[in-house]
Amino acid sequence: MNLQKIAITAFSSISPLGNTAEEVWKNYLNDQHCFTKQFLDHQETSVAALSAESEQLVREVRESDIKYKFLDNSVLFALTASRKAVEKAGWNKEDIFGINIGSSRGATDLFEKHYKEYMDTGKAQTLASPTTTLGNISSWIAHDLQSEGPEISHSITCSTALHALLNGVAWLRSGMADKFLVGGSEAPLTDFTIAQMRALKIYSRIDQNEEAWPNLAFDFEKTQNTMILGEGAAVCCLEAGEKENAIAYVTGVGYATEILEHNISISAEADCFQKSMKMALQQTNPEEVDVIVMHAPGTIKGDLTELRAIEKVFGTEIPLLTTNKWKIGHTFGASGILSLELALLMLEHNTFINVPFGEVQEQTKPLRKILINAVGFGGNAVSILIERA
Repeated sequence: MNLQKIAITAFSSISPLGNTAEEVWKNYLNDQHCFTKQFLDHQETSVAALSAESEQLVREVRESDIKYKFLDNSVLFALTASRKAVEKAGWNKEDIFGINIGSSRGATDLFEKHYKEYMDTGKAQTLASPTTTLGNISSWIAHDLQSEGPEISHSITCSTALHALLNGVAWLRSGMADKFLVGGSEAPLTDFTIAQMRALKIYSRIDQNEEAWPNLAFDFEKTQNTMILGEGAAVCCLEAGEKENAIAYVTGVGYATEILEHNISISAEADCFQKSMKMALQQTNPEEVDVIVMHAPGTIKGDLTELRAIEKVFGTEIPLLTTNKWKIGHTFGASGILSLELALLMLEHNTFINVPFGEVQEQTKPLRKILINAVGFGGNAVSILIERA
């Protein structure tokens, strides 16, 4: 069965790496991480935050409409990225396009502030509910872009953004839409979010002032969990069929879930990843895959089980492997789409990005096909295969 190609015609992001493709690529070419310290959860905490310049862009978006002053950063990040992406794709008010941009935790900061105010005063603010609902992101983007197409919001933990891409592909291949804006946004740098990760005992305890790499994502021999949170958003414009302005094509999609043993479980060989990768490769010989951008969150089990799944699927012919979480941390619902950004940039520049503390892998041929993985709590795995345009 030959499935219709889906073109990626534009991409935009705002993250600790920057807010333009040029700045993001420049940062990927250096071996420095993007972690700084903020006082969160009653202590100095390593995080990957937006730069001052990117924060200014977000402020400008907030000030562009009186209604935006009450919105959470998770919405504003997505608005910032979406405006740029749609402009790059050449979409205008006459174009009818769908929107599916999700978030794992949603309006975390705003919710915490509203709840604290309620506990202090016994009263809830008028806009507390509408500004903290899960459907907040896509609906505000539809308002901002004056879109008349379907708008969908969802939360599927850390695979949220790639599930949005799956939905976009499904709508386009069904013929129910011609264009879809998809992605994810996360603003998790809050006291309670950090506290929750520490309660799970997965947050990094490595002091970045003493060690070069506070997040050891891709180190498969580490003896402690080293996940660090980051913030940001990214979106891409999808269109059905071959397009002159395509920057890449989605040529395979896969998804799978696992039966849960507990709330954050994943099997020893990540059965969900094995299934999702095999599904994404139904039309492709595994030997044609040049790179896999791993989910690799920086936890002992998360990194190692994904590697075992890759070994099961690819055998002895394992592609080049990389991840970006050692550099920008885990952005929860936005992480998959930021991994897609790394894949798109590697294809564009025909350059593989190694993890600096990992074993050096040599690129021996032009990069044409890259597989991107994401998985969330509950074993919700997604794998996306993209190909050079």
